[in-house]
Amino acid sequence: MFNQVMNCKTCQAALPDLLFDPAAPRNAAARAHIATCVDCARELASFQATFSLLDTWQPPEISPYFDQKLAVRLREEQASPAPGLLERIRTRLLLNTGRQLRPALATAMALLLIAGGGTVGITTLQHPQPVHVSAAVNDLQLLDKNQQALQQVDQLLQDAAPADSDTSVPSPQS
Repeated sequence: MFNQVMNCKTCQAALPDLLFDPAAPRNAAARAHIATCVDCARELASFQATFSLLDTWQPPEISPYFDQKLAVRLREEQASPAPGLLERIRTRLLLNTGRQLRPALATAMALLLIAGGGTVGITTLQHPQPVHVSAAVNDLQLLDKNQQALQQVDQLLQDAAPADSDTSVPSPQS
């Protein structure tokens, strides 16, 4: 029926079937492999020993007062005040697997990225980057400023010259 080559890996996968239904025809290849492989036979014997131990295990007796204690605990829990918002959040964070929290965290991260990007954009608009001027343009601007400074000095000298002639000492020729 099954013409598959049985190796240790496929035999390990078939061990549960051998434990629960050893006479099934689909387990013939696994039984043939176990007859030739010592490791797989040892593994099957280990599983059979475990199952035989589980068959002999007896569960402990339930306390005769179990039902009454459970009913008292349920009444106490029902009578206790409802937990507040912070207690519910704390309980959810402690006992949660994180699946329900992931969308909220993703939303918070997206908002942080948007706010951070907006902040960067606003700060760049408020503080424009300085314009870098080439050296040639800078030199021409300096010369222009020097020329203006020289013209202002000449203007001051011309304005000061007539004032000096009025206050000067009269020449002896007069």
